[in-house]
Amino acid sequence: MAATTAAVFSFYKLVDCHLFPSTVRSFPGSPIHLRCRAPHLRPHALAVGDPSTELCVVLAGGGSGGHIFPALAIADELSAVRPNARIVFLGTATGMESEVVPSAGYDFVPVPKVCLARPFLSPLNLLLPFQLLRSIVASAAVLSRLRPKVVVGTGAYVSAPVCFAAIISGIMLVIQEQNCYPGITNRALAPYAEKIFLAFNACIKYFPRDKCVVCGNPRRLSSGSGGGVSKSDARLHFFPESGNMNLDERALVVLVLGGSIGANAMNLAFLEVCYDMLAKQNNIFIIWQTGAKWFEDVKRVAKVHPRLFLTPFLDAMELAYAAADLVVSRAGAMTCTEILTAGKPSILVNLDAITLQLIARYKLLEGQ
Repeated sequence: MAATTAAVFSFYKLVDCHLFPSTVRSFPGSPIHLRCRAPHLRPHALAVGDPSTELCVVLAGGGSGGHIFPALAIADELSAVRPNARIVFLGTATGMESEVVPSAGYDFVPVPKVCLARPFLSPLNLLLPFQLLRSIVASAAVLSRLRPKVVVGTGAYVSAPVCFAAIISGIMLVIQEQNCYPGITNRALAPYAEKIFLAFNACIKYFPRDKCVVCGNPRRLSSGSGGGVSKSDARLHFFPESGNMNLDERALVVLVLGGSIGANAMNLAFLEVCYDMLAKQNNIFIIWQTGAKWFEDVKRVAKVHPRLFLTPFLDAMELAYAAADLVVSRAGAMTCTEILTAGKPSILVNLDAITLQLIARYKLLEGQ
């Protein structure tokens, strides 16, 4: 967490003094060594303001966990540094953020939804400018009421109207990009942002270099693989009856992550092997996060089993990583960051390849 804390302190330097250190870079092609980067940022923590000074920060980012959890990690760190700060999230009333943010203890204010349909030339996008304008006006009204010192955007279409409202209102804007290749929203906002926090060096080329700070992805895994909880205790959290089972040291927990919303191709593929694994191996436990969108479908097909924990979403993610011996996951940027932090072996799934295999299989069945 040293790099995250250092990045937050640098953020405060920006907020209080409008000054920032030069871009932090490593050697071309080298991995990002967060602990090595932290000392470069840490001296700027000296400029942190008086903790008693009132500070309001608005965060915008949603749609999926990949954008929500970095914002929550930033909020957690800001709260630790400035307990009196008011932190407010803006997002859509129907998005995942409307449930996750309040459950994390932060204020949430909904704004009208803006959704870009794919492909871009879809007729559904004809109303996009009007939707965007309506959401910007509504977001500007909320910002005028809150009067934040800074708005932090973590990407996705949810954050676009809020961040554009901040630009129009003359409020300082900071954006955070989790991926190697930035999304449309952050690329559009980059020229107007005061500073851009990046996870990877490879992403610098897409943004104004003088605005970039490479400091890794903010994450909520504060103590690596589970905050000091033992593997057996973490397993008991998901499988209370496992304490009564005759388990030997070879008992393994497989953690399956299909994303916060859900990847249907991955869920379908895992359905085919899940019960094979449970039937053939008496010492295997499976924690399976299906994603909210596909949970009911998977639940209807999947059979109840004492060594299967099926859930649409994992709140106790640190415990899940602590319990896991192997992680099977789609290769989202934030999930990869968490897996590295937890230090767990993993199988990262190429969803495009799975989708093509499933399509080919169904076409073969139709031909029969």
